[in-house]
Amino acid sequence: MRKPMIAGNWKMHKTAGQAVFLVQDLAELVNDIKDVDVVVCPPYIALKSVSTVIEVDKLNIGLGAQNVYWEKEGAFTGEISPVMLKDLRVDYVIVGHSERRHTFEETNEMVNKKLKAVLAHDMKPILCVGETLDEREEEETFDIIKEQIFEGLADISPEEMENVIIAYEPVWAIGTGLTATPEQANDVIRTIRALVGSLYNPEIALITRILYGGSVKPGNIAELMDEPDIDGALVGGASLNAENFAKIVKYKC
Repeated sequence: MRKPMIAGNWKMHKTAGQAVFLVQDLAELVNDIKDVDVVVCPPYIALKSVSTVIEVDKLNIGLGAQNVYWEKEGAFTGEISPVMLKDLRVDYVIVGHSERRHTFEETNEMVNKKLKAVLAHDMKPILCVGETLDEREEEETFDIIKEQIFEGLADISPEEMENVIIAYEPVWAIGTGLTATPEQANDVIRTIRALVGSLYNPEIALITRILYGGSVKPGNIAELMDEPDIDGALVGGASLNAENFAKIVKYKC
């Protein structure tokens, strides 16, 4: 019912040339995979090069951006607009990643503006939500997730919601080597699905793809994907190596 998605967030890694080699190496390993949506999210400066390779070589790989600004154009030094991303044939855009929220102090309101801009330009947002270790230990996970979901999806119509992907990334598991247990991840993702259902309806909740992110590796992906509510993964460091990322994509093998 929900097609799995494995998306690689390359963060601030790879030059344009290195990105081309990586996506070509990855394609040799996963281009025959049809039952999983494979997505790569290079840095801005590599999007054009990777987009060209995907188009010319007819690769079965989706292209994502790691961030966006909500205005179409203007005096916003250093920002990239949704118009620019769409022009590069970007399919997906990550919004609200914890590193944007915590390092660059993005608010739920800002995330909501970005999400609306992505949808308005016919791209699919990957909305990231997640709690810090302190918040989990204080048993505030549900409240934090509810706030991020309700405010992040404010004024998004049911029709638009059909194009939204959500990624649950516990902040304490990102780049730390720590991973939520499959049961912990599934419990929160089940809660997210219920929140989506309360905002919209059960049908939309059932079709919404919700990914897990946080130190996903070839060694733990199968267990995560065995959980009924986990629909894929947003992968960080392991996506920078074609063989490791391919193993994650081929978690069924």
